[in-house]
Amino acid sequence: MKNRFKLFSKISLILIFLVILAGSTVRMTGSGMGCPDWPKCFGYLIPPTNRAQLDWKQNYSYKKGQIIIKNNKLYSSKNKFKSGSSYNKLNWKLYTKHNYSLFNPYHTWIEYINRLIGALSGLSVLIMTLFSFSYLKEKKLIPFFSILVLFLMGFQAWLGKLVVDSNLMTIKITTHLTLAFILVILMIIIIQFSQKKLYNHDLSKKFKLIILLGFIVTVSQIFMGTQVREHIDNILKYSNIDLLNIWDETPPIIFYIHRSFSILVLLIHFYIGYVLFKSGEIPIAFKIIMLMIGLEILTGILMYYFDFPLFSQPLHLLFATILLAAQTYLIMEINTTKKNDI
Repeated sequence: MKNRFKLFSKISLILIFLVILAGSTVRMTGSGMGCPDWPKCFGYLIPPTNRAQLDWKQNYSYKKGQIIIKNNKLYSSKNKFKSGSSYNKLNWKLYTKHNYSLFNPYHTWIEYINRLIGALSGLSVLIMTLFSFSYLKEKKLIPFFSILVLFLMGFQAWLGKLVVDSNLMTIKITTHLTLAFILVILMIIIIQFSQKKLYNHDLSKKFKLIILLGFIVTVSQIFMGTQVREHIDNILKYSNIDLLNIWDETPPIIFYIHRSFSILVLLIHFYIGYVLFKSGEIPIAFKIIMLMIGLEILTGILMYYFDFPLFSQPLHLLFATILLAAQTYLIMEINTTKKNDI
């Protein structure tokens, strides 16, 4: 049971990483309204692949909630019925949660894949939670945090619905992303709790505070990144500027702070690495941290100077998430050792 818990906790973490990557791809490609309803997609469990599938049809069996596009508006079937030779408006109701009625097969399937990965991650977390009760007697925090993650996964799905119903309101998208970061942190805590002590060198309280400072600075940096992205989303939504010309607009002050803050993040972690090197052991988590910081800076440069090359934005967000996970793991790891002075 415990081995299965460890397996599904890691699978769940990987799937949450993939959800964040897929969600960022949805945002980058403008596919957020590819499925204008929730939890289905145009009322289908498997979405349509061409526009003709959403036209009203004669002698066709419609299921309740199935959607058609008529006169550039969405209509949802009131009940299960079979259409006749002419359109009967009594069988349909106007979809009023938003007025978005475009169909793009690429956007639809990108969003649909994002939802599928989200559903798989939810299923994996459910299985993990069931297996977590094998720790109930010895490590009660493991089932507690597992249940918390399961609850937040459900809340995250509900937030996803709100994002679609609001026609991609930027603040709701940012909240959706923030909760994903929290889920990653909680998953790392769960995984660390279920493992044995790994770090063989104790560190001083002062140095542990510096590591914590690195974590806080990184969280601040990620938060500023979400604000930069909100600014970009608002420009794309309310102006005729496309993503390739986004920097023709004067960036907000938060952009320059975000860009400069990466230097502070790098310097703090250079110092942490120096001290860890002197201690005789550099944890794998810290090596991942330094790699992710480097990749974060690289993808940030690519987005600014090369106009958002393909997948640079989703990778930028994925690297930030892995960085956050590695820092959480490092903090957990160094606090499972005995006292010593460095």
